[in-house]
Amino acid sequence: MNWTELISNCRLGQEHRHPERHDDRTEFKRDYDRLIFSAPFRRLQNKTQVFPLPGSVFVHNRLTHSLEVASVGMSLGNDVARRLCQLNPSFRDTLVPEIGQIVATACLAHDLGNPPFGHSGEKAIQTFFSEGKGAYLQSLVSPAFWADVTCFDGNANAFRLLTHSFKGRRQGGFAMTYSTLASIVKYPFPATSSTKKKFGFFTSERESYIAVANRLGIPRISQEGEPERWARYPLVYLVEAADDICYEIMDLEDAYKLKILTYDETAGLMLSFFGQEEQERIKRRISDELLSDPNEKIQYLRACVIGKLENECVNTFMGHEEEIMAGTFSGSLIDNISEPQRLAYKQCASLSRQRIYKSQPVLDVELSGYRIMATLMELMVEAIEHPDRYYSQQLIGRVSSQYDIGSEDLETRLMAVVDYISGMTDVYALDVYQKICGISLPIV
Repeated sequence: MNWTELISNCRLGQEHRHPERHDDRTEFKRDYDRLIFSAPFRRLQNKTQVFPLPGSVFVHNRLTHSLEVASVGMSLGNDVARRLCQLNPSFRDTLVPEIGQIVATACLAHDLGNPPFGHSGEKAIQTFFSEGKGAYLQSLVSPAFWADVTCFDGNANAFRLLTHSFKGRRQGGFAMTYSTLASIVKYPFPATSSTKKKFGFFTSERESYIAVANRLGIPRISQEGEPERWARYPLVYLVEAADDICYEIMDLEDAYKLKILTYDETAGLMLSFFGQEEQERIKRRISDELLSDPNEKIQYLRACVIGKLENECVNTFMGHEEEIMAGTFSGSLIDNISEPQRLAYKQCASLSRQRIYKSQPVLDVELSGYRIMATLMELMVEAIEHPDRYYSQQLIGRVSSQYDIGSEDLETRLMAVVDYISGMTDVYALDVYQKICGISLPIV
């Protein structure tokens, strides 16, 4: 792969269109603005990140998380672009300096496809088909479609949301630039090629991904006759790193605010990313700034850790650029940073699994969310299977016209149900669940 081919402002669905521009925004900045003002992005404010949506203590939701990831992604991309241009000054007259904007935009989009209740929602959709009341559908659909829905993944759903032409919508979906789209495909292969239930695009969007890959020069790394796999687009590593940095470190801060972790535990974990001399310097800085509020101290430590990890990931990217461009780099950037920081990160991840992700508030949301999502899937699929029934007609009437839920094709109808339910917010999913189950009545 080469940088001048990889960075393209061509738009999906508008390949031959050259619209008149009335301002100085780049095409990649237009992508960013298009996402910021979109309804799917706004809905992230009502989707759980890890902890239940806030009461008296405000913790992260998918929207605040995505904004923070975009901020870190901008820094990562700008630093990589600057160093690439230092190594090759001719890049300054190309689109390479726009890498920071591309990465930031992809970071905004990276969670767009996540269903309500996060991983619990994903699991509810998967198991409805694999072991729930939808298992009988396997004989009625294609193997590729069955792989898509039984491995349903928010990553693939984000690519669909941005590229699929829903009813009444323009060709190419959001009509994003090819480089922005490639940057969100963390797993560049379909579900039929996946071994870990992670994949990058549904069968319905396969041709869109191939068009992007061909245009940007992303090579297919599988041989003819083997399961399809492409090399990872280089900027995916930066988007992934921004996400890895933010969710791990910000989850620690949220856990501290919710009193799941003590101040000493949280501060100790954050200081472990630094050597002894750096730790002493940070402590002196906290003292010099007269930070007596523990919350302020944790926020300062968090900023120091994010800065440290951002620098480590840039160094790792540049140190492995040749392998990344050849499609042979293994693992994530976080997996390959310097040993002291890598061990500190693993320590945080281990504690998070034990103390945060298995805490009662998190498990309660997962249990409730799973039941809500499973019930919605059961009732909506039953409705499209028997559309002539009175109750089915009432349910179908709730669905937005952009979803082709009345199609004669079963796979299209099933995917419309998945689109509709996965696009809900946590609060809306709960509201629909309560109403259609007769638990609550609308107040007029």
